[in-house]
Amino acid sequence: MPSPSLHDRRRLLNDDELAGVPWLTHLERGVRGRVEAELRIGEAEPGDLICRVGRPATYWFGVVEGLLKMSTDTAGGQTITYSGLTPGGWFGEGTTMKREPYRYNVQALRKSLVAGLPVDTFHWLLDHSIGFNRFVMNQLNERLAQFIGAIEADRTPNPEQRVARSLAALVNPVLFPGVGEVLRITQQELAYLVGLSRQRVNEALQALAAQGLLRIEYGGLRILDPGALRSPPESLARLPP
Repeated sequence: MPSPSLHDRRRLLNDDELAGVPWLTHLERGVRGRVEAELRIGEAEPGDLICRVGRPATYWFGVVEGLLKMSTDTAGGQTITYSGLTPGGWFGEGTTMKREPYRYNVQALRKSLVAGLPVDTFHWLLDHSIGFNRFVMNQLNERLAQFIGAIEADRTPNPEQRVARSLAALVNPVLFPGVGEVLRITQQELAYLVGLSRQRVNEALQALAAQGLLRIEYGGLRILDPGALRSPPESLARLPP
């Protein structure tokens, strides 16, 4: 008998989980109660697809705990990774606004708590909440900058710079406000997101740590200088690819 889908496992959010939804604080009085009753959350297992190419958007999703990957597959069978999705991050607002089918897959890399707001409630908020509109506009603006950076990183042959810019995106305080001081990620997970081998990612992290940009700790990475990660020191550009 097949196990229940993520949709079948959904439930209401508890108080701690609601506290991890960053845009709720932007809602006007009288609006928040209605929206909290519409929100649902489910536990995604590693490998579960939250969004699938060609499927219609039924929810606007956010990561409460865990790590997701946004990607697509080419006709040649290669996977192109657009972004990692870390705690506090809500994604797919463009697809949700246009009510389009997904053009990408979003998959859980580890056990994750994923919240969802029904697409009709999302549109109701756009019509009734100035605070929500400001949040979504800020998201779209920040997302544009993120993807421009991702394209630049993808065209950078230097692995240290690619890893640095990918880490900067994962700890973006606007898009992923729930990350905290330590990015909970394994080197293998980071390798999946960056498109490098685990060994090469390890070497890149050691180089970045030597520059004082981060510290490798048990269970994750402590980011010491997010701004420098977005524009790594010139010395990294001279390291061999």
